[in-house]
Amino acid sequence: MSKIAYNLSIIKGIVFDVDGVLSPSTIPLGTDGVPVRMVNIKDGYALQLAAKLNYKIAIITGAVSDAVYKRFSALGIQDIYMGASNKIELLKEWQAKYSLQSQEIAYIGDDIPDIPPMRYAGLSVAPNDACTDVLNISRYISPVNGGYGVARDLLEEILRANGQWLSDTKAFGW
Repeated sequence: MSKIAYNLSIIKGIVFDVDGVLSPSTIPLGTDGVPVRMVNIKDGYALQLAAKLNYKIAIITGAVSDAVYKRFSALGIQDIYMGASNKIELLKEWQAKYSLQSQEIAYIGDDIPDIPPMRYAGLSVAPNDACTDVLNISRYISPVNGGYGVARDLLEEILRANGQWLSDTKAFGW
């Protein structure tokens, strides 16, 4: 049984913010003034696995970063929207592209710009260290902070609910 009180078997699309979700909310600046983001390897494993299993995955972030684009496209994520000033508009465009219903979408965010798409998506998820306003509207609050495995937490629950987590034992040599 899942720790998330939602019918995870209907989730077909998952949307992630970057800063504060896929990377910690504290970001060091390089000497050139460009933010340097950390990513979680376990998040990466779960993201590429979900992409291989044909879940629709999108990144919608206000940031613009070549490193972010390279990292997540290398994991098989095709829909990466950067410089997003209106996340709900981009979410609806992405939803239409794949003919998804709002209840089939999970959206994970951590701050004020994420509230409109979180209210729109069927499953709203926040990392443990999200801002209070986001925590108050979230259907599920992950026990981990952003950048430290929150994507893995969510994706593992979704894949387990659909019998897809550790289902290909040959891939692991078992």
